[in-house]
Amino acid sequence: MRQSLRRSCAACAKSKSSCDLRTPRCSRCIKRQVECAYANEPSTGPATPGWQNRESTNPLSGSGTLTNYRFGSLDPFDSYPQTRLPREHVQRLIYSFLHKIAFQYYPLDLNATSNPFLISWWPLALGDPALFHVSLQTACLDEELLAQKGFQTSEILMADSVALLRRKVEYMSLAVQDGTMNSVITLATIEFGKGNIKVGEMHVKGLKKLVDMRGGINAVRQTSPLTARMISWVSMVIMGHPQFETQNDFGIGDGIPPIPEWQFDSITHDDQLFDLSTIEVDYAVSNVFNRLRNIFQRACNIPFPATQLHDLTCFVIHRLLLSAPGTTIPPLSPMTESIRCAIILYMFIAQGPTYYSHAVILNTIVIRFMEHLEHLASTPCVYDSLDVWFTAVGLVASAGTAHHRWFMNRAQDVAASLQLDNFSDTLVHIKAVLWLEKPQSEDLFRSYWDTVFNCTDQSVLSDFSVSVSPYSSSVEFI
Repeated sequence: MRQSLRRSCAACAKSKSSCDLRTPRCSRCIKRQVECAYANEPSTGPATPGWQNRESTNPLSGSGTLTNYRFGSLDPFDSYPQTRLPREHVQRLIYSFLHKIAFQYYPLDLNATSNPFLISWWPLALGDPALFHVSLQTACLDEELLAQKGFQTSEILMADSVALLRRKVEYMSLAVQDGTMNSVITLATIEFGKGNIKVGEMHVKGLKKLVDMRGGINAVRQTSPLTARMISWVSMVIMGHPQFETQNDFGIGDGIPPIPEWQFDSITHDDQLFDLSTIEVDYAVSNVFNRLRNIFQRACNIPFPATQLHDLTCFVIHRLLLSAPGTTIPPLSPMTESIRCAIILYMFIAQGPTYYSHAVILNTIVIRFMEHLEHLASTPCVYDSLDVWFTAVGLVASAGTAHHRWFMNRAQDVAASLQLDNFSDTLVHIKAVLWLEKPQSEDLFRSYWDTVFNCTDQSVLSDFSVSVSPYSSSVEFI
């Protein structure tokens, strides 16, 4: 048989699907768990300098990452879209995207055989010039930020990305493609991260029109879960408030859907848990609280995947922010609003950063939370488990900000009132309110409460409040 340049593996050719030509198995075959065979040998081309001595090993390491891919095996036939960058630079950016960026953007799945940015996004990018340029841009920005020598290359990629997208959005059939939407939301993220807030917001507004053309965010989710998740989450982070409605408790509507566990019956009443019915809380918030507690209790016995937690977090935060009163209107119930903010902050903490840092919106909610807690403190009250939980959430959420000392001082007051002098006793109060059992979750909260119990010097507390970064600490999120 005459040697020829292969265009796809046998499985992709049979199903008439695009193939990314990875060796020894393409992404589609990895996802479908089928044999990947290339019928034709590739035409032999000149070796690329500097690649010959790269170690040749199995494509996947034991840890499930791509660390053993040979650098030159990423795309030896240049089957990706053309760019204005040198070939070796493109290959380096591809390598960075597949090994680093994909896992930074989606830390919910660190397995190379299932991470959606590797098995869904990347194959799409190989056939979509706009998305390919945008994907390279994420890796290029990361490279340039580390080098601290300017953004010349990423600006070239940005200009070409925008030009390619403008051509696509001229045609409705191309404008509503997953690749187009992925490109737009990523460009919005990049602009927002560079401080070009208005440009980022402009991209989000344009993207919402594309979502409407597709029939709503839930319709997008039916064909591309990753695209829908990223759009709904990142648009909220950029705009500072939800851009899409949620479905109702029974999954009816065009908005963001609840997870199946949302509708499960309540677990038998536990006398050890804090009884929310003893205080006056608006139904919109108490309903979310009770359903979350039920889900978290079930998660103690049934595996709760990270992607499921992400879907739950997105739904809950959207639901609570959408039902919140306007910030210009004094809250009728400081207790309701305190619980609302605390749940939102706790969900941010439990999930951790995904796609892009949520520090800006998190800080906004922290400030709002403090205002409501101050309203509560204006009336005489006796501290209980709910106050311990409020304070615990605030301590973690405010880490690395100027607001952290406020929560440290509050923690000392609560601890003194309830005669708490160790974390074990404190944890009993926290778990009695709302708690998701996860690895390192106790260690995260313990680190802040130990400081409260061991530190009485206010100057030390002040130093501590600005020394902890929520993005440099390995246990900042659980």
